[in-house]
Amino acid sequence: MAMAPVAYTIWSKFLKFDPTAPIWSNRDRFVLSMGHASMLIYSTLHMAGVKEVSNNYHTGDRESVTIEDLKTFRQLHSRCAGHPEYHWTSGVETTTGPLGNGLATSVGMAIASKWLGATYNKPGFEIFNFNVYSLAGDGCFQEGVSAEAASLAGHLQLDNLCWIWDNNHISIEGNTDWSFTEDVATRFVAYGWNITRVTDANDLQKLQYAFKVAQRESNRPTLVVVDSHIAWGAPTKQDTHGAHGAPLGDVEIAGTKKFYGLPPDKKFYVPDGAYDHFRDQLAANGGKARTAWEEMFSKYKSEYPELAEQIELMNSRKMPADWESKLPVYPADAKGMASRISNGKIMQSVAEACPYFLGGSADLAPSTKTRLVDSKFGDFMPPSTGWGDWSGRNFHFGIREHAMGAIMNGMSLCKLRSFGSGFFVFSDYMKPPIRLSAIMEIPVCWIFTHDSIGVGEDGPTHQPIEHLAMMRSIPGLVTFRPADANENVEAWRWIMNSEHTPSVLVLSRQNLPTLDRSEYGAASGVHKGGYILKCAAPDGNPDVILIASGSEVQLICGAYDILLKKGIKPRLVSMPSFNLFEQQTDDYKESVLPKGIRARVGVEFAGDFGWGHYVGLDGKFVGMKTFGESAPLSRLLEKFDFTAERVANVAEEVVGDLSDESQPKKRMRKN
Repeated sequence: MAMAPVAYTIWSKFLKFDPTAPIWSNRDRFVLSMGHASMLIYSTLHMAGVKEVSNNYHTGDRESVTIEDLKTFRQLHSRCAGHPEYHWTSGVETTTGPLGNGLATSVGMAIASKWLGATYNKPGFEIFNFNVYSLAGDGCFQEGVSAEAASLAGHLQLDNLCWIWDNNHISIEGNTDWSFTEDVATRFVAYGWNITRVTDANDLQKLQYAFKVAQRESNRPTLVVVDSHIAWGAPTKQDTHGAHGAPLGDVEIAGTKKFYGLPPDKKFYVPDGAYDHFRDQLAANGGKARTAWEEMFSKYKSEYPELAEQIELMNSRKMPADWESKLPVYPADAKGMASRISNGKIMQSVAEACPYFLGGSADLAPSTKTRLVDSKFGDFMPPSTGWGDWSGRNFHFGIREHAMGAIMNGMSLCKLRSFGSGFFVFSDYMKPPIRLSAIMEIPVCWIFTHDSIGVGEDGPTHQPIEHLAMMRSIPGLVTFRPADANENVEAWRWIMNSEHTPSVLVLSRQNLPTLDRSEYGAASGVHKGGYILKCAAPDGNPDVILIASGSEVQLICGAYDILLKKGIKPRLVSMPSFNLFEQQTDDYKESVLPKGIRARVGVEFAGDFGWGHYVGLDGKFVGMKTFGESAPLSRLLEKFDFTAERVANVAEEVVGDLSDESQPKKRMRKN
């Protein structure tokens, strides 16, 4: 209730948004970072008459949020979920809930506006110039991700970004003075922000003045501090934490309605004229702006057809025609290269083929090899710095992994194909935005290198052990760990053709041999998640199945020859993506891993979580049971006994154990 005047002022007076075309690409964005206040956005969408958009981007006649939807707030399948959900309720620009992430995501949206404008605007054609507003509470400003994002936004001089702080001094436990007494405004001055304050959330004139100040700002983002009272108008619960996360109750609601001059006995009541008053203002602002934009874009298509086609492809999450022809094919090479190296080379080809493919790293591009190296790709920086401009496709997020992830999501929500990279162990910092990308079904590409004990000398703090299990466990996320350069190519082919699925690439620091595909199965098997590399049993009934991903595929290839010499017929299975393999038909999965073949060995420089599904109760896993150690990789392989000989010995043990089990037991002679 306290923020209703703020939402009203932004939407009716400033937001360039047309409810009849809620995914118009140059609309202003409004992000409710304090997602627990979701009824504010739902009631606003209802009052605005925002239309529902289908999965194929068609805007229909049904309203996104009806009165009946409001009545099912927080109920199963309701469009009014407990926290706002993108792709579920039209008009919600991003899923919010984990506090602070909405603020950080809005930075990605503001970045997208700057990049799109610099890339596609032409004289007389200002195709992209949208602003971004994000409303947040005390909790959002306490979370570290908002500090990371605010620091970067100030550095980047994002003057198209406005954050609004609902400064009500209340959190779930009580008054924020118990835990949060810093001078937030001064902190933001240090970040390079413009600060303005409204001391009364109900003062519409001062609110309008504050947002006009934000619009006039030319080289700084703006923070509007709005002093408010939680549960404004509630007779006994105003300014109490009891109003934060619990219903007011019928008596309190009746008293609040009386305070507002509304009939106490009427529920879901909208006064006469309220709809027209609100919707007419939106039509006069966003509606007219959208109509003028479409007329302009029609002329733009005539003058700049190639650029217009790029915009239309981007907005439908499509790739340019024939883009796959740019992808390389790597010849067999016993030495090979680290998958982070091959990945960097492939990314250059992707960047050439897709003009809206862009991203960066958390200060690790020289190590992750994700810089787009051609000078034409440039660096995203304020032009005044002399280090780059707004059209640069290389981003420097600094050592801000969490914010980087949320910013990547914001860029993707504006239909850019964003990527971000770092060391795999630091995916711990990025779990919330990675998870949110999967919930929202947006095709962000998360790139992580230094994937195992192969990191070597940096030791256990930098050697991922449990991280693969974490990534593979996230619903809707596809994780790839390629075994060689050609598997890496095929992973990118799948990633860039995916329109609604985020992906993770897990890459090595050490060299991986490039397999001879005349001897081994085609790398296109990556698209199935797992595939047969080689099988010594012509009848399809091997004695044992060896399964591995990434750098450990070379171990099972070495074990193959050892086992053959011992008279054991192995099958080799490369499993670059558990997630994709599980999406295949039962018949395909049976063809790769027949249920009747119980002798199986899994190999991975990681913990065994998830592997039991593939090796079964009779199989064994060769992997890590502890954290790593600091030493060169060669010494670590000795220490943890990762050799082809050990894999072969374990396979022989499994085959032997099952063979003993199948032998008929001799009866004991009775005396």
